[in-house]
Amino acid sequence: MLTTDSVPGSPVWLDLGSPAPGTAGEFYSALFGWTLDSAGPEAGGYGFFRLDGMTVGGLGPLTEEAAAPAWTVYFATEDADATTARARQAGGTVRFGPVDVFSHGRMSGLTDPTGAQFAVWQAGDTSGLGAVTIPHSLCWTELLSADPAAAKGFYRSVFGWQEQDVPFGDATYTVLTPAGGGTSSGQGGIMQLTAAQAAAGLGSHWLPYFEVPDADATIAEARRLGGAVRAPAKDAHGVGRFAQLTDPHGAPFAVITSAGPGD
Repeated sequence: MLTTDSVPGSPVWLDLGSPAPGTAGEFYSALFGWTLDSAGPEAGGYGFFRLDGMTVGGLGPLTEEAAAPAWTVYFATEDADATTARARQAGGTVRFGPVDVFSHGRMSGLTDPTGAQFAVWQAGDTSGLGAVTIPHSLCWTELLSADPAAAKGFYRSVFGWQEQDVPFGDATYTVLTPAGGGTSSGQGGIMQLTAAQAAAGLGSHWLPYFEVPDADATIAEARRLGGAVRAPAKDAHGVGRFAQLTDPHGAPFAVITSAGPGD
């Protein structure tokens, strides 16, 4: 279960890079009840999504050449430079950084050997998100990978993540916990891209899940607001009801109504 504690290797921040931050902000504000606050003129158009005054993510324009609209998951580190060096040694690519973000923290943008982009965050004045797991906030992170075995080896080297493989229909799902964490501290998972996804041109990528009170109602509202369904809603015993969506500019994300006790 995600928490707002900045545990090394755990998801600690999330932001959306969009070609149209204004309309993207309107979409998510209408869908999740978020407000968008500017980080100031010196921040290059970056802003913060808030839920009841708590920060639940960031939003900014696309800044990397040929970047596609996407949510980026940031994982906590106590030393961004050392983690970046480990990622490079493990076969990853450093897209940018490490770089200081004013006094907020220090970050790097990285890509794993299977092609999935992510970032690392060394906290300064900003430790991370102000709310997770509550309705309309981040509750899970999932890596859809072209090569799960290679991905697991890479992240194990970089973050020391613990893994547990569990059956998931006809596939295997790998549940991830931070180093030293127990089964209750699951933070995300790794799953093989399907042949259909690969044929549709999808590559390895991290997918954020947002908790919602009613998955079907949220899906309908996302469609009404100009989003699309990438993978239809399904139920998983003990997990909940979930679906993969894209916003009006094509950035993928997922929503889930988590199962309650006994479900």
